[in-house]
Amino acid sequence: MKRGRTGLKPKCHAFPSQEGRAKRQKRVASGFAMAPVEDWGNLPHHVVLQIFQHLSLVDRARASSVCRCWNDVFHTPDLWRRFEFELNQPATSYLRSTHPDLIQQIIKKHAQHLQYVSFKVDSCTESAEAACDILSQLVNCTIKTLGLISTARPSFMDDHFVSALTVVFVNSKSLSSIKIDDTPVDDPSLKVLVANNSDTLKLLKMSSCPHVSPAGILCVADQCHGLRELALNYHLLSDELLLALSSEKHVHLEHLRIDVVSENPGQTQFHTIKRSSWEALVRHSPKVNIVMYFFLYEEEFQPFFCDETPVTHLYFGRAVSKEMLGRIGLNCPRLVELVVCANGLEPLDEELICIAERCKSLTAIGLGECEVTCSGFVEFVKMCGGRLTQLSIMEEVLIPDSSYNMEQIHSEVSKHLGRMWFPDMMPTW
Repeated sequence: MKRGRTGLKPKCHAFPSQEGRAKRQKRVASGFAMAPVEDWGNLPHHVVLQIFQHLSLVDRARASSVCRCWNDVFHTPDLWRRFEFELNQPATSYLRSTHPDLIQQIIKKHAQHLQYVSFKVDSCTESAEAACDILSQLVNCTIKTLGLISTARPSFMDDHFVSALTVVFVNSKSLSSIKIDDTPVDDPSLKVLVANNSDTLKLLKMSSCPHVSPAGILCVADQCHGLRELALNYHLLSDELLLALSSEKHVHLEHLRIDVVSENPGQTQFHTIKRSSWEALVRHSPKVNIVMYFFLYEEEFQPFFCDETPVTHLYFGRAVSKEMLGRIGLNCPRLVELVVCANGLEPLDEELICIAERCKSLTAIGLGECEVTCSGFVEFVKMCGGRLTQLSIMEEVLIPDSSYNMEQIHSEVSKHLGRMWFPDMMPTW
């Protein structure tokens, strides 16, 4: 055998023909070909409308200048049914204000389409004047929802604002939802509201409206038989109001929210609501949620929960005494949720166990600056069982004792809850 020879035949690589090279290049080119570019101007109208609804007013206005199609969408009535006027002034707020020229364009072209309107204002006079000016121009719209959101306590001019708001009440015949805080709304303006929207009003939220009296809110309850949600300050709550909401003419109330606030400790007198009035409300609306937010000082709690009260949600924004929590356990059998911001340095074992024993519907609890022994807390959880869907307890609240330490508490509580649980921990920065 001659050197360099093997039994294998060498492979011969023939050069492809010109036609073959052309076919191969065509295949490669087609493999890397980019998909045709979509023409954004040809997107369906409803798709562009959905996009516009997620844009701020400024971005929406800029997008409308892209093409004629988008400009047509910009003027679609459906796009202007819901709108929030941001009237914060740059000198007093970090939030960007809606440009006055855009506001005038909206009022001129789309006022008749507005249905869900809210105003975001701050404390300056310019912000209040802008809100009043816009309200006075909403004479051809059919507003269903009206809200005033305050980023700071506004300094409204009483007569000007009430007059402007009354114009809206007169011209809107289908108002179903109103949320007005920190405004000079008064009894006469509420009477105008009732006269024009009694058949449609379902939700009324009012807080910090000092010119409204119990008689004014009673007028609303007497005439607006479709009310399903009512939020007000405690000083407007009365036996007559609860009885009016319990009449046969009324639909079943779903939510009653009550803010119990004291800004001058020792100077605010709180009245007591009769047990029979509460019972009438619950008898008429068995599923009503009664929510109470307390911002009181300890010496001001005396009139509350001395008798059975059908409250379902309780939130204490300031310290509350052991005695008060003991009353809750005895007199709040419908309680569903309890949040206590602070208590003091006295363990709340007995009070929590009483609440677990008497409040069979309790599903959520939160404790802030309080104290509970680990044994007392485990007993509370054991009595509530798996019905506790929310359990928020700061680690500092729990006091280790002879039965449980901090390493054991989470496993014992988890066992009774039926899920993994840990106490909340204060973040360290």
